[in-house]
Amino acid sequence: MNSPEQRKPFAMIREFHLADWFTLANAVCGTGALFSILTYLQTGDVIHVYFACGLIPAALLFDVLDGRIARWRQKTSAMGRELDSLADVISFGVAPAAIAYGCGMQGLYDRVVLVYFVACGVSRLARYNVTAEALSDSAGKVKYFEGTPIPTSVLLVLMLFVAATQGALHDSLWFGRVLLGGFTLHPLVLLFALSGSLMISRIRLPKF
Repeated sequence: MNSPEQRKPFAMIREFHLADWFTLANAVCGTGALFSILTYLQTGDVIHVYFACGLIPAALLFDVLDGRIARWRQKTSAMGRELDSLADVISFGVAPAAIAYGCGMQGLYDRVVLVYFVACGVSRLARYNVTAEALSDSAGKVKYFEGTPIPTSVLLVLMLFVAATQGALHDSLWFGRVLLGGFTLHPLVLLFALSGSLMISRIRLPKF
């Protein structure tokens, strides 16, 4: 005889609020961006870079909407907050780093910087989840961010989109490349290092 859990395979999905579906759409966009940049690496067709870069602003739109909808319906949950963070890691952490790699930041130092960027994004989200309650006002709304929010990485993606439209990929990347100890560094990747460092900083930014 089947257990109640087996008889209700979609029980967890039924517990999702409307905002959670928008959060999942955020994750879907980020995953789609990853597949698109992998396809570019396979085919060399730059249109897949455009698709990858375009899906990140779409993920940002869903990320904004899920918060608005949760506040409008006054339905928030711990699961929704964790789901939001996991989606943000994909769309604004891993996907931008993968797009940068696909666009030509493939040297050893580039990869170290991109890993650092993702690690900072994950740390930033973990810190936010732990401190969100303490930073909330009487209405339950967080008053300010500590460190820049991880979705600010969309600016880096838009930069790569512009570079792609100008053919500035791989050997033609802006600012060229340098060899340090026999390994390659593309100076452009340092913007990812800056972005990651700002995420884990103690800079306070008001949340509107």
